[in-house]
Amino acid sequence: MDEKEWTSYLKEKGVSDNMAENVRFLQLWDTYRGLLTERQRQVTDLFFNYDFSLSEIASETGVSRQSVSECIHKCKKQLEEYEEKLGFFEATNELCLRLSIVLTKATKWIDRMKADHPELCEDLEALRQGLIEDAEAPLPKS
Repeated sequence: MDEKEWTSYLKEKGVSDNMAENVRFLQLWDTYRGLLTERQRQVTDLFFNYDFSLSEIASETGVSRQSVSECIHKCKKQLEEYEEKLGFFEATNELCLRLSIVLTKATKWIDRMKADHPELCEDLEALRQGLIEDAEAPLPKS
């Protein structure tokens, strides 16, 4: 889902334009922040995650308010360009959706099997819990 589709979706849900833009930025920031400079990460983190004003960030970082504004604008553009070229955010969302569908189907199958084979209830419930735990477990670091 590109930026326009995402913004339209959030508008349908009653989210303001500014908030939709911030949500999109934060999602891209979570995905690509490692590609930003340390200064860019600091400024954008203070602005979007800690809700600092431009003046507060300028004071905290020792730069002008204009410099902070330009940094935020540049970062937004840069993150959109990363997504356009790499597509990791979109791919991650797609994988999450597919995982959710698989888990839903597996859960429904387990429910049917429990109804048809009550003698397997304990084992099937253990299977359900294992699927949920595996889906929620953090990914191993490579």
